[in-house]
Amino acid sequence: MRPLTPANKKLSECARFLEIKIEGDATVKGISSNSRDLQAGEIFAALPGEKFHGARFASDAASRGSIAILTDAEGSRLIKEAGLNLPFLTVDNPRALLGPLASFIYGNPSKAMKIVGVTGTNGKTTTTHLLFQIFRAAGLSAGLIGTVGNQIDGEQFPATHTTPEADELQRIFAVMAERGVQAAAIEVSSHALAQYRVDGTRFATVGFTNLTQDHLDYHGTMENYFAAKSRLFGRDFASQGSIVIDGAFGKKLSEISPFKTKSVSSGKERADWHLSEAIPYEMGYKVSISGPDGISIQGEIPLFGDHNLENALLAISLAHQCGISVHDIKSALPTLRGAPGRLERIDRGQGFIALVDYAHTPDAVRRILSTARNLTKGKVIAVLGCGGDRDSSKRPLMGAALTEGADIPIFTSDNPRSEDPMKIIREMTQGVALSHDARVIVDRREAINEGVRCALEGDVLIVLGKGHETGQEISGTKHPFDDRIVLSELIHS
Repeated sequence: MRPLTPANKKLSECARFLEIKIEGDATVKGISSNSRDLQAGEIFAALPGEKFHGARFASDAASRGSIAILTDAEGSRLIKEAGLNLPFLTVDNPRALLGPLASFIYGNPSKAMKIVGVTGTNGKTTTTHLLFQIFRAAGLSAGLIGTVGNQIDGEQFPATHTTPEADELQRIFAVMAERGVQAAAIEVSSHALAQYRVDGTRFATVGFTNLTQDHLDYHGTMENYFAAKSRLFGRDFASQGSIVIDGAFGKKLSEISPFKTKSVSSGKERADWHLSEAIPYEMGYKVSISGPDGISIQGEIPLFGDHNLENALLAISLAHQCGISVHDIKSALPTLRGAPGRLERIDRGQGFIALVDYAHTPDAVRRILSTARNLTKGKVIAVLGCGGDRDSSKRPLMGAALTEGADIPIFTSDNPRSEDPMKIIREMTQGVALSHDARVIVDRREAINEGVRCALEGDVLIVLGKGHETGQEISGTKHPFDDRIVLSELIHS
């Protein structure tokens, strides 16, 4: 995705921005860290990686018309050894400067609209989707960037990451600015913050959902994980924010934030935005919400689950910080819909409730199964696996959450990637007391079919872990697999 009008900066201007010197000059039309996506007249960002250096792809970038290379000293050495004769923008940490440079090249597009960044372990996708809907209901041209995909108003664009790479993100913002987008909501992952992907972005406000165990294979400790998330609450990014304080990390973040934030609570915490009342009804909740300065909102939120009340409250606080009126927020509430693959209902006329959800952390599994329990007086049947080549320390915790929350827990595969699916399941069940109703079925389709077979009138069957995903990665190959389609087919058959 690129703006219709190319960037028009000079290479010498880019060098001055980076506070370095360069010989010669040229017109810069853009910047890309992907040599296969690079277009003639653009700078190639050759970044150091975990497995190899991006300088290995400099020849490919040169063949596609790159006019200069942003890299570090090691990258410069490798490219010179390859015999390439291109100008270098050599800096100590090119990854940290890629976002700011891309923003500069594309004319600081984030300043042309109100951008809201939302971070946290669970709830980012739903919160940003709700915020996007509130923006549109208020009559704004709106954008959305996240796990399920990117949108400009109603037009969908595929997403490769929860948060795009720094150069791609600034290009998306440039397209949004070019199309007159007034407000945008973006999911900001911990990986993105640790890898400087949102650096160079100016946010109108930022939000925090919660922090529970995930991604420790990357961050190592919960302290490092929290530190990565906390980066979003820095003065380089924003001057205000909203924080859900129902968890310990939310409370801590509200205390250390360098700028004032609005507190949000769907529980018993005293907060700027809190639920005065939430009465369940057949479509969701009838709510009474209290906000700062005596704000009071009564209405219906057609979403199930206490966690979604939390997400909705955070979206409301962020929308209000963006200048959306209380009247427009209240008008939007009954029209809100959840994100794809988040407590998504599958209805083929069956006598039981069938749901698909993306829950893939211990806390999310626990919350979702609690919601499922509140929907039925019958049994809760749940199908769950854990992803391969990811944080293995959470597997027994997820297994425990499954067995504690479901009457019939069915252990299966998720995206095993390079790992043995049965090994993953053994780790999920380690130290877990399995009831006689528990099942282990490695094949995910067969596991879902067993759930359908077990479900009786009034029960709840929920398939967890993959949500909106349309493929299953096994031994390096991605096979077509959509829980929603598979569940629908098996119910129908």
